Amino acid sequence: MRPVIPYVTAALLFGLGVYGVLRRRNAVLVLMAVELMLNAVNLILVTADTTVRAALPHSGQVFALFVIVLAAAEIGVGLAIVLQLYRLRASVTVDDVPLAEHGPTATGEPASPAPEGATR
Repeated sequence: MRPVIPYVTAALLFGLGVYGVLRRRNAVLVLMAVELMLNAVNLILVTADTTVRAALPHSGQVFALFVIVLAAAEIGVGLAIVLQLYRLRASVTVDDVPLAEHGPTATGEPASPAPEGATR
């Protein structure tokens, strides 16, 4: 018997996550959408583990635990970046983030030279 319902549920969860990443502008909501996608992958891994348990016992569950650990680290780093973004820009919208800064200024102009006699 094929477990169709978990695979369809995982596909729907992953689709909702992709939609959230592409359509949301709030950085926290984008992180939540990424976590939703990771949980869909976990559901696929555990479901696949139940169907092929004879070949590699509990391999899907081990991979799912590994993904959970990576997701915890990812959300920690992601929230730290969002907090720094809020401190610098007073906004957490993704559109406000300059993706290609050229040095200290966002305009692309070179930074002012150091005064005479100043050491770094």
